Amino acid sequence: MRVAIFTGTFKENKDGVARSLYELVRTLRVLGHEVGIWSPEITPTPDTGIKTYHLPSVPIPLYPDYRMTIYLKDIFHELDEFEPDIIQISTPDLIALKFLKYGKEKRIPVISIYHTDFPSYLSYYKLDMFEGTVWREMVRFYNKCDMVFTPTREMKKQLEEKGARNVSLWSRGIRVDKFNHRKRSLNLRRAWGAEGKKVILFSGRLVKYKDLDMVALVYEKFKDMNRNDVLFVLLGSGPMEGELKETMKDAIFPGYLHDEALYKAYASGDIFLFPSTTETFGNVVLEAMSSGLPSVVSDIGGCQEIIEDSSAGLVCKAKNVNSFYKACSALIENKALYETQRSKCIEWTQNRTWESINNDLIAMFETLIRKKKER
Repeated sequence: MRVAIFTGTFKENKDGVARSLYELVRTLRVLGHEVGIWSPEITPTPDTGIKTYHLPSVPIPLYPDYRMTIYLKDIFHELDEFEPDIIQISTPDLIALKFLKYGKEKRIPVISIYHTDFPSYLSYYKLDMFEGTVWREMVRFYNKCDMVFTPTREMKKQLEEKGARNVSLWSRGIRVDKFNHRKRSLNLRRAWGAEGKKVILFSGRLVKYKDLDMVALVYEKFKDMNRNDVLFVLLGSGPMEGELKETMKDAIFPGYLHDEALYKAYASGDIFLFPSTTETFGNVVLEAMSSGLPSVVSDIGGCQEIIEDSSAGLVCKAKNVNSFYKACSALIENKALYETQRSKCIEWTQNRTWESINNDLIAMFETLIRKKKER
């Protein structure tokens, strides 16, 4: 197959969406398929089976770390040159309509991926009055595609309730050789000042829509209870970093970490606290679990499904500090509970290989191409 992919970013460690796409492209290449990437942000690759097309862009208002593609070049000419068998759209914006139009004109199947719950972000920027409009436009776009893939049953249900048709599942995998509990580092824990303490870890963008106010409130709750047996470590960076450092004075902020430094940091934690209500899946939860950390997550969004399926963590009432505090305390104080959940984390993630998950998706690509040709 020749697979054309349009995405907002194709920088491997940018976020969970980019990492998922990298793993999909890696699987496609192992199987001998060719890939074309159209994006405003692309990490160069020496693989001649991957063709990259850089798109002009501008920073997104309120979200400047990401870029919005602007239509200033002949995408149709580039697509003609690549000759795709199927088009995958990861970002449903105005430029995505160009890829959709091309697919319709050439009778090529077009699929989209619901990676990100964009409508839920609006309330964090006091723009929730536009949520209904955004949903309508997204569903209208998805229904013009041959199929839309989403990572969890919860998100599939949400899309279908909003009116989306032809929704299917593409879950997420993990590389257990990278995210591995054996990479735990006593030296790193000593550097953090974690000796004799349980490390409550967060990983991700330090932004409002990750519900980081809840992490700060749990931190304050431990302080109020005179609990000196915990240390908070927040991996990542973002607009809230300064505010969080001011509020969480004893917490550790290592910044963005990559490769071995990231794998070692995960494995050197004890509990993963991730209260976000805006996740379609939560790749970081899977990364933490593979590293041996039971996760404490919200009952809104896709993360809860990972915990329900694995029984390797605790699900809390969204935006309820007492619920999150009690869950973290239970894992700290109940050694038997903690060890059971830690074992389940490691066991459950062993079978979540990217290859097995992506092979199922690629088989669906092949089916869509065949059906299109038969019509």
